[in-house]
Amino acid sequence: MSWSTAIRQGHRWLSIIFTATVLANFAAMARGEPPAWIVYSPLLPLFLLLFSGLYMFILPYAARWRGRRQA
Repeated sequence: MSWSTAIRQGHRWLSIIFTATVLANFAAMARGEPPAWIVYSPLLPLFLLLFSGLYMFILPYAARWRGRRQA
């Protein structure tokens, strides 16, 4: 499995984890004041999604830049 494929698959799983933590956050808020660890739990998957998303965003530009450099 290549790095690109692994990052794409990881990005998909991170999005599922992020969605689950946000839903848990809303469910906890509906019951009252949730603890801080529930409120901040979506931040870690969100930052990981940011980095993997930026990597996937830059891939086509990097491939184009590498292609020009080799030619």
